[in-house]
Amino acid sequence: MPPWTLSPAIGRPSPMNRNEDAPAAVDEFDLIALLMRPLAQGAPEALGLMDDAAVVPPQIGQDLIVSADMMVEGVHFLPADPMDQVAQKLLRVNLSDLAAKGAEPYGYFLSVAWPARCGWAERKAFAEGLERDQRTFGLKLLGGDTTSTPGPLAASVTILGRVPCGRAVLRSTAKAGDAVMVSGQIGDGWLGLQAALRGDQAAAPLRRYRIPQPRTALREMLRKYAHAAADVSDGLIADAGRIAEASGLGLTLALERTPLSQDGRAFVEDAPDRLSGLLTLAGGGDDYEIVFTVAEDDVAAATAQAAVLGESVAVIGRMVEGLRVRVLFEGREIRVENAGYRHI
Repeated sequence: MPPWTLSPAIGRPSPMNRNEDAPAAVDEFDLIALLMRPLAQGAPEALGLMDDAAVVPPQIGQDLIVSADMMVEGVHFLPADPMDQVAQKLLRVNLSDLAAKGAEPYGYFLSVAWPARCGWAERKAFAEGLERDQRTFGLKLLGGDTTSTPGPLAASVTILGRVPCGRAVLRSTAKAGDAVMVSGQIGDGWLGLQAALRGDQAAAPLRRYRIPQPRTALREMLRKYAHAAADVSDGLIADAGRIAEASGLGLTLALERTPLSQDGRAFVEDAPDRLSGLLTLAGGGDDYEIVFTVAEDDVAAATAQAAVLGESVAVIGRMVEGLRVRVLFEGREIRVENAGYRHI
């Protein structure tokens, strides 16, 4: 795929919405020149977004980490969500994948299918969200693709990161006896979605749903101590279970150890019972925390280094021999009907 190409529109594009700073006549080439080319920040790899390829030079002693995630309106975000925040979420869910690998962000490719409802104002807001998080996380746009669609808005990022050779933290390298740990708090992504669905703009978790916080600050700690890691996108139980599956091991999780925010604790207290509340939050997804495994002897050091970085981590379970994933609540094994979100 070229750094920035234009796919034919499906049917005749609708006239774009206007605002005071929109050009008098706008086509896709104008949008690239005015909104996207500045996001390349003059990066030589992007070739001005005018060629049919990006050129990414190798860096001695570094592995290139590549990950991709797509977001679709009505599935990953709501039509009423602010467009700048949609763009930020798109970047941040990809940054979360890099964080779980212990990688430092480098650049990204962006592909967007724009519906007719997205005119100049919406696209400009989208670009502003990207620019805001590029500054925050040290990223630059290297290329991509754009097209029109009669369906919902869909956008995809392919993100690049770098990590010292052989130091990427994989899902498949956990060891029996490892402690299972997780960063931050679990459940606020799901609580934020519920707030958005009911139109509660004042709810504290709403921002966690719309603008998640990728734990990029933890990358050096993970490279030093973690045997395996994954980001929590589909749900804590499901994503911890993927580490166990990839590593050919079993897993025991203590559900009552799930770290919760004040809003999470309030939800659990108001639930029909504590167990059902915890299961809902642990299976909700959209948290973009990091679940990882460390040797028991390294738990204290990993916790201390995370604290120095302003992050919290908590022990929630253990890797064991065998292939079973067991979820316990106050010492009793429970049956889990919904371990996390599944795209079918």
